[in-house]
Amino acid sequence: MPVLQWGMLCVLSLLLSIGFLALHLPAALLLGPMIAGIIFSMRGVTLQLPRSAFLAAQAILGCMIAQNLTGSILTTLAVNWPIVLAILLVTLLSSAIVGWLLVRYSSLPGNTGAWGSSPGGAAAMVAMAQDYGADIRLVAFMQYLRVLFVAGAAVLVTRMMLGDNTEAVNQQIVWFPPVSINLLLTILLAVVAGTAGCLLRLPSGTMLIPMLAGAVLQSGQLITIELPEWLLAMAYMAIGWRIGLGFDKQILLRALRPLPQILLSIFALLAICAGMAWGLTRFMHIDFMTAYLATSPGGLDTVAVIAAGSNADMALIMAMQTLRLFSILLTGPAIARFISTYAPKRSA
Repeated sequence: MPVLQWGMLCVLSLLLSIGFLALHLPAALLLGPMIAGIIFSMRGVTLQLPRSAFLAAQAILGCMIAQNLTGSILTTLAVNWPIVLAILLVTLLSSAIVGWLLVRYSSLPGNTGAWGSSPGGAAAMVAMAQDYGADIRLVAFMQYLRVLFVAGAAVLVTRMMLGDNTEAVNQQIVWFPPVSINLLLTILLAVVAGTAGCLLRLPSGTMLIPMLAGAVLQSGQLITIELPEWLLAMAYMAIGWRIGLGFDKQILLRALRPLPQILLSIFALLAICAGMAWGLTRFMHIDFMTAYLATSPGGLDTVAVIAAGSNADMALIMAMQTLRLFSILLTGPAIARFISTYAPKRSA
């Protein structure tokens, strides 16, 4: 029964999250539901998070990011525009090379390998891949596998950089503060701006429009964004379930043959992004945790959750991540066509 299965998923997610919080892991409220979702998927339980719940979670995350966006971030990006542009170009070039090599040295079809290896928004990549004739099930598997490894690596880096400070971060949590008018206005902002983002059909629009609208309204002192931990926890849970439940046992079996190449492509992207993060620390004089999360190959919502559980510069991270997302979305179709046309393929 779906109701019983959802109940069991909630209980397992809660237990895992409590355990991760006790271990002072960053993004514990994301990791718990994500791992619980993977466990259920691998056991053949077919649960699917309602689209409305995922969109609502993205809108809440957009408001959370808006809390940290200020006008100074535009100045930072403008002053360092050559470095920012170089990061974007290297990301595009490296993803294209990795995709080309993946198609050449695996049994994946050209379209599927190209879209599956693209470090853009996972949901957006799957939707666009369907329009270009790729196997969306394999694309979804590759995309969510990338998000899983990116999340794990980002949590590991954050934990290493924070050290004992993670305990202090967790101790500051106030789960149920008094309800105020600011909370009601924030929820109204999430509903209105999130709906607008959905209607505009922008990639990740339900997160980006609340993010931009919230930043403008808060900088103009028209609203004070307030997000209690219980509301953020619900959003994190929805994002985690979206990732975890996106895995499929049948697709995993089908992907076993090219799995080593898929994993190698993911590790290559992670290594390249780590190298770019090291470069950012030298040229922009920022801490490695901020640099790593800023250059991490997605997803946007996952990185936002992890950054929120750390002392990283959220504004710079989300500015870089948003630029990366749009650059991938704009160039993705052309790169996919090039790879599927010119990458030599081995016979199956």
